[in-house]
Amino acid sequence: MSMSSIYPAAKRAFDVAASASGLLALSPVLAACAVAVKLSSPGPALFRQSRVGRGGRPFELLKFRSMTHGAKGAAVTSTGDARITSAGRVLRKYKLDELPQLLNVVRGDMSLVGPRPEVSRYVDRFPEAYAKILTVRPGITDLAAIAYRNEEELLARADDPEQTYVTEVLPAKIELYFRYLETRSFTTDLAIILRTLRAVVR
Repeated sequence: MSMSSIYPAAKRAFDVAASASGLLALSPVLAACAVAVKLSSPGPALFRQSRVGRGGRPFELLKFRSMTHGAKGAAVTSTGDARITSAGRVLRKYKLDELPQLLNVVRGDMSLVGPRPEVSRYVDRFPEAYAKILTVRPGITDLAAIAYRNEEELLARADDPEQTYVTEVLPAKIELYFRYLETRSFTTDLAIILRTLRAVVR
């Protein structure tokens, strides 16, 4: 049996085992985050948003809510965004708002490592690119997530954050998504996870 045929099954098995273990081990942290969100502003602890998954199928992405409940506006955020709550700023800084996506991984919507899922409005802007990108499960982290760790600060310097995201940031991310698709392996995935952990704790 070739490595190319083993990899998908091994990746999925690792995703489920690691995510389930993470949810259990981090349950006190998850509970603390939920309480902090609830205390910082009225509304639910979780934020749910439709994203485009593998094969173009939509799924409900989970995050800890970091903005005021029912906040309207651009789909991208920048440093200083008035919609972000006090608890949300801390959760975003340390990427704790992303932890509920471990449940998305267990469900099969996502993988630990893979191109970050986008909302349909941005996927529709790059149909040819996403036809290739969406052949795999989207991930919690990837090369683009590491490279754009401080994306909100970058967008804060732009006159039009959403336009900058669509014309500059997302095309650069897409190139990194392609690089991952061309080089992905179990070893690559582990390396990306370790790099992500180092970036978060800095």
